[in-house]
Amino acid sequence: MTKTFALFLLTAIAELLGCYLPMLWLNGKGSVWLLLPAAASLLAFVWLLTLHPAASGRVYAAYGAVYIATAIFWLWSVDGVTPRWSDLLGAGLALSGAAVIAMGARA
Repeated sequence: MTKTFALFLLTAIAELLGCYLPMLWLNGKGSVWLLLPAAASLLAFVWLLTLHPAASGRVYAAYGAVYIATAIFWLWSVDGVTPRWSDLLGAGLALSGAAVIAMGARA
């Protein structure tokens, strides 16, 4: 379970970075050269998706919850925006839902 969570976390970071760097360039906050690491990050994202336990709806639903929580952390740590209570609650609910899905798969 810990290995799967770590894989989900790495996948989410690769996805966020691959989208964030082009946004910096498009907003005039960075060089066009940011597109190279962005492309590498998105390639890593796609490759990491192939390492997930199974390409099923349950796995991607659980990944989605980790992505939501990672995006809220990114908002705070990279963008410098303090998450609202509703952001934290939403991420917590998503992770709780993912835990239900993961535990149900073991039953």
